[in-house]
Amino acid sequence: GKPCDMYNDFREVLARDDVDAVVISPQDHWHAVIAVAAARAGKDMYCEKPLGVAVTECSAIRDAVRRFGRIFQTGTQQRSDPKFRHACNLARFGHLGKVTEVEVAAPGPRYQPKYQGPATPEPVPDGFDYEMYVGPAQMKPYTRYCVDWPGWYLIWDYCAGFIVNWGVHHLDIAHWGQPSISQQPCRVSCKSVYRTHPVCDNISSWQAEFVFDDGLKMHFTDTGNPLPQGTRFIGEEGWVHVNRSGIQAEPKSLLDIEIKPDEPQLYVSTNHHADFINCVRQRRDPVAPVEAGHVASYLGMIAESAGRVGHELRWDPSTEQFADDAEANRLLTRPMRSPWRV
Repeated sequence: GKPCDMYNDFREVLARDDVDAVVISPQDHWHAVIAVAAARAGKDMYCEKPLGVAVTECSAIRDAVRRFGRIFQTGTQQRSDPKFRHACNLARFGHLGKVTEVEVAAPGPRYQPKYQGPATPEPVPDGFDYEMYVGPAQMKPYTRYCVDWPGWYLIWDYCAGFIVNWGVHHLDIAHWGQPSISQQPCRVSCKSVYRTHPVCDNISSWQAEFVFDDGLKMHFTDTGNPLPQGTRFIGEEGWVHVNRSGIQAEPKSLLDIEIKPDEPQLYVSTNHHADFINCVRQRRDPVAPVEAGHVASYLGMIAESAGRVGHELRWDPSTEQFADDAEANRLLTRPMRSPWRV
């Protein structure tokens, strides 16, 4: 077959008439710039999660995808796993009775820089376009922490932290099983601990709580602080917990429920990438459309904002703003280094 062409600038790929769809998977702070440009260029896209590093970036992607009529799959692949779908079917369609609480946990403190050298500035390696690597983020001196995995995940300029980058997966499942999460205002509070490394400086550990206007509560922590990784739906008639290792429920008979074809059930996808390609061909939304990626991304972001400002916030999804809190609302947008914009 034909070998892959390599480019230093994504805009060269978007300019090609023979490219119909793109996969977007650089550091998180690049997602919005590239995805909005791809939509304007008429490309469909599979975009890794989260949709950005600020709420307004996620909104910009959503709006561009819909404005330009593109097909968009968010890289929240748990929606294509049958055990996650079963848990969400149970929660969403009444098999647990009324759901009163949701518990979510994702990894945080266990991620530490692999590189353990000095944090002092170093010369940029020959042949490495550091200017393009930094892109819309703030330009700071190069160190190996900027490019190390998982080092860059731990840097605020490039990533809002695992509260967003990992949390997005299990928060997405919470929203898939309880869509009212995005349909009503909530109060959100968060106790957080930030990294004190001279380069790696984003959130490490958190305990967040969402209280929705209809009474639903969602508890969201880093793994083991105190919740186990995954998503648990707690209803008046039972609970179900799911993560990538398995699914548990009480009563256990919930696991034996078979959703009949004529019963309400969620979109069925068994291969996240194949689902995207099929939807590109058929011009329909895939299992993780842009709106789902938007919500799953911003839930972690607004929890992080509550931790950053140090007090409870009230979030209104209809305006995508915090009520009467200018300090918190400033966190909804990140400054972008010229010439990059969404």
